[in-house]
Amino acid sequence: MIMTPRLSKFALTVHVTFSVSLLGAVAGFLALAVAGLIGRDAQIVRGAYVAMDVTAWYVIVPLTFASLITGIIQSLGTTWGLFRHYWVVAKLLLTILVTIVLLLQMGLISHTARVAAETTLSSADLFEARISLVAHAAGGLLVLLLPVVLSVYKPRGRTRHGARKQHDQLALSKP
Repeated sequence: MIMTPRLSKFALTVHVTFSVSLLGAVAGFLALAVAGLIGRDAQIVRGAYVAMDVTAWYVIVPLTFASLITGIIQSLGTTWGLFRHYWVVAKLLLTILVTIVLLLQMGLISHTARVAAETTLSSADLFEARISLVAHAAGGLLVLLLPVVLSVYKPRGRTRHGARKQHDQLALSKP
Protein backbone atom coordinates (compact mmCIF):
# COMPACT_ATOMS: atom_id res chain seq x y z
CA MET A 1 0.00 0.00 0.00
CA ILE A 2 1.46 3.34 -1.05
CA MET A 3 1.18 6.21 1.43
CA THR A 4 -0.47 9.48 0.54
CA PRO A 5 2.03 12.25 -0.27
CA ARG A 6 1.30 13.97 3.06
CA LEU A 7 1.76 10.76 5.07
CA SER A 8 4.88 9.90 3.08
CA LYS A 9 6.47 13.27 3.90
CA PHE A 10 5.58 12.82 7.57
CA ALA A 11 7.07 9.30 7.64
CA LEU A 12 10.19 10.54 5.88
CA THR A 13 10.54 13.42 8.34
CA VAL A 14 10.23 11.04 11.30
CA HIS A 15 12.75 8.62 9.79
CA VAL A 16 15.28 11.34 8.97
CA THR A 17 14.88 12.82 12.46
CA PHE A 18 15.60 9.48 14.15
CA SER A 19 18.49 8.71 11.80
CA VAL A 20 20.18 12.11 12.18
CA SER A 21 19.65 11.97 15.94
CA LEU A 22 21.33 8.57 15.97
CA LEU A 23 24.34 9.99 14.13
CA GLY A 24 24.61 12.78 16.69
CA ALA A 25 24.23 10.40 19.62
CA VAL A 26 26.96 8.10 18.28
CA ALA A 27 29.23 11.11 17.70
CA GLY A 28 28.66 12.16 21.32
CA PHE A 29 29.33 8.59 22.47
CA LEU A 30 32.59 8.61 20.49
CA ALA A 31 33.63 11.87 22.18
CA LEU A 32 32.94 10.30 25.59
CA ALA A 33 34.87 7.15 24.63
CA VAL A 34 37.88 9.22 23.59
CA ALA A 35 37.65 11.30 26.78
CA GLY A 36 37.52 8.11 28.82
CA LEU A 37 40.51 6.65 27.03
CA ILE A 38 42.85 9.65 27.09
CA GLY A 39 41.52 11.53 30.12
CA ARG A 40 43.90 12.15 33.00
CA ASP A 41 41.33 13.32 35.54
CA ALA A 42 39.80 10.29 37.31
CA GLN A 43 36.42 11.99 37.75
CA ILE A 44 36.19 12.87 34.06
CA VAL A 45 37.12 9.32 33.07
CA ARG A 46 34.60 7.86 35.53
CA GLY A 47 31.90 10.26 34.36
CA ALA A 48 32.59 9.56 30.70
CA TYR A 49 32.04 5.81 31.07
CA VAL A 50 28.93 6.22 33.21
CA ALA A 51 27.55 8.73 30.69
CA MET A 52 28.35 6.32 27.84
CA ASP A 53 26.28 3.60 29.50
CA VAL A 54 23.30 5.92 30.01
CA THR A 55 23.62 7.32 26.49
CA ALA A 56 23.84 3.87 24.93
CA TRP A 57 20.86 2.40 26.79
CA TYR A 58 18.52 5.37 26.78
CA VAL A 59 19.42 7.20 23.57
CA ILE A 60 21.40 5.10 21.08
CA VAL A 61 19.53 1.78 21.42
CA PRO A 62 16.06 3.37 21.13
CA LEU A 63 17.16 5.59 18.22
CA THR A 64 18.68 2.60 16.42
CA PHE A 65 15.42 0.67 16.60
CA ALA A 66 13.38 3.76 15.75
CA SER A 67 15.54 4.41 12.69
CA LEU A 68 15.28 0.78 11.59
CA ILE A 69 11.51 0.58 12.05
CA THR A 70 10.73 3.95 10.47
CA GLY A 71 13.02 3.13 7.55
CA ILE A 72 11.14 -0.10 6.91
CA ILE A 73 7.79 1.69 7.17
CA GLN A 74 9.01 4.46 4.88
CA SER A 75 10.25 2.06 2.22
CA LEU A 76 7.17 -0.15 2.31
CA GLY A 77 4.87 2.84 1.96
CA THR A 78 6.59 4.40 -1.04
CA THR A 79 7.36 3.41 -4.60
CA TRP A 80 10.96 2.72 -3.57
CA GLY A 81 9.89 -0.46 -1.81
CA LEU A 82 12.01 -2.48 0.60
CA PHE A 83 13.54 -4.94 -1.87
CA ARG A 84 13.23 -3.14 -5.23
CA HIS A 85 16.48 -1.16 -5.28
CA TYR A 86 19.94 -2.23 -4.19
CA TRP A 87 20.55 1.04 -2.32
CA VAL A 88 17.46 0.47 -0.14
CA VAL A 89 18.51 -3.11 0.59
CA ALA A 90 22.03 -1.89 1.42
CA LYS A 91 20.62 0.70 3.85
CA LEU A 92 18.51 -1.98 5.51
CA LEU A 93 21.44 -4.39 5.85
CA LEU A 94 23.75 -1.68 7.20
CA THR A 95 21.18 -0.65 9.79
CA ILE A 96 20.65 -4.26 10.84
CA LEU A 97 24.44 -4.72 11.09
CA VAL A 98 24.77 -1.60 13.27
CA THR A 99 21.92 -2.82 15.48
CA ILE A 100 23.48 -6.25 15.98
CA VAL A 101 26.95 -4.88 16.72
CA LEU A 102 25.47 -2.34 19.14
CA LEU A 103 23.54 -5.01 21.03
CA LEU A 104 26.66 -7.18 21.21
CA GLN A 105 28.63 -4.21 22.62
CA MET A 106 26.08 -3.29 25.30
CA GLY A 107 27.51 -5.77 27.82
CA LEU A 108 31.00 -4.32 27.41
CA ILE A 109 29.67 -0.76 27.70
CA SER A 110 27.79 -1.56 30.92
CA HIS A 111 30.69 -3.54 32.39
CA THR A 112 33.16 -0.72 31.71
CA ALA A 113 30.76 1.80 33.25
CA ARG A 114 30.29 -0.38 36.38
CA VAL A 115 34.04 -0.79 36.85
CA ALA A 116 34.64 2.92 36.29
CA ALA A 117 31.92 3.83 38.79
CA GLU A 118 33.34 1.53 41.47
CA THR A 119 37.07 2.22 41.08
CA THR A 120 39.51 4.69 39.66
CA LEU A 121 40.72 3.38 36.33
CA SER A 122 44.41 3.54 35.60
CA SER A 123 45.55 3.91 32.01
CA ALA A 124 46.13 0.12 31.92
CA ASP A 125 42.76 -0.92 33.43
CA LEU A 126 40.40 -2.35 30.83
CA PHE A 127 42.65 -0.87 28.15
CA GLU A 128 41.53 -3.30 25.42
CA ALA A 129 37.87 -2.72 26.30
CA ARG A 130 38.33 1.03 26.23
CA ILE A 131 40.10 0.88 22.85
CA SER A 132 37.28 -1.36 21.59
CA LEU A 133 34.68 1.21 22.65
CA VAL A 134 36.47 3.96 20.72
CA ALA A 135 36.94 1.73 17.66
CA HIS A 136 33.35 0.52 17.64
CA ALA A 137 31.97 4.03 18.09
CA ALA A 138 34.15 5.38 15.27
CA GLY A 139 33.31 2.42 13.03
CA GLY A 140 29.63 2.72 13.85
CA LEU A 141 29.67 6.39 12.95
CA LEU A 142 31.31 5.64 9.60
CA VAL A 143 28.89 2.81 8.85
CA LEU A 144 25.93 5.05 9.75
CA LEU A 145 27.17 7.65 7.27
CA LEU A 146 26.89 5.15 4.40
CA PRO A 147 23.05 5.08 4.46
CA VAL A 148 23.10 8.87 4.37
CA VAL A 149 25.24 8.79 1.22
CA LEU A 150 23.02 6.11 -0.31
CA SER A 151 19.90 8.15 0.46
CA VAL A 152 21.30 11.26 -1.17
CA TYR A 153 22.83 9.66 -4.28
CA LYS A 154 20.40 6.74 -4.74
CA PRO A 155 22.66 4.69 -7.01
CA ARG A 156 20.87 3.01 -9.90
CA GLY A 157 20.22 -0.65 -9.96
CA ARG A 158 17.14 -2.68 -9.29
CA THR A 159 17.07 -6.02 -7.58
CA ARG A 160 15.52 -8.96 -9.45
CA HIS A 161 12.37 -8.39 -7.42
CA GLY A 162 12.37 -4.70 -8.37
CA ALA A 163 12.91 -5.44 -12.06
CA ARG A 164 10.09 -7.98 -12.01
CA LYS A 165 7.76 -5.52 -10.26
CA GLN A 166 8.61 -2.82 -12.81
CA HIS A 167 8.01 -5.25 -15.69
CA ASP A 168 4.64 -6.30 -14.21
CA GLN A 169 3.58 -2.66 -13.77
CA LEU A 170 4.52 -1.83 -17.35
CA ALA A 171 2.62 -4.87 -18.64
CA LEU A 172 -0.49 -3.83 -16.70
CA SER A 173 -0.34 -0.27 -17.99
CA LYS A 174 -0.29 -1.31 -21.68
CA PRO A 175 -3.73 -1.46 -23.35
